[in-house]
Amino acid sequence: MYSRELLKGILKPIILKLLSEEERMYGYEIVQKVKEKTEGRILIKEGSLYPTLHALTKEGFLTTESVLVGNRTRKYYSLTQKGTGLVAPAMQELSDFQSTLYLLFGKQKPAVS
Repeated sequence: MYSRELLKGILKPIILKLLSEEERMYGYEIVQKVKEKTEGRILIKEGSLYPTLHALTKEGFLTTESVLVGNRTRKYYSLTQKGTGLVAPAMQELSDFQSTLYLLFGKQKPAVS
């Protein structure tokens, strides 16, 4: 698992990317999908996820829909048009950053432990 500080900077792009692949997702579903796709290497805590989801919603990148499931209300998040337009630039920025890290630490891709 990576440190909270390291994950803080990439949580928004992770959420945007996942929501670009799914029509809508709820918070726990996002946590589980990240865990699954990263083979448990990235574990997102609710204390980090929900403030980020709320910030993205407030900024107009996400919209929410509350759905009654059983006797609970589940809040689903989906991309707005503005959010969809942010996905490609966010992915490009991460790719550029990764390339820069390779320059700093060496051209060889580090082994995953």
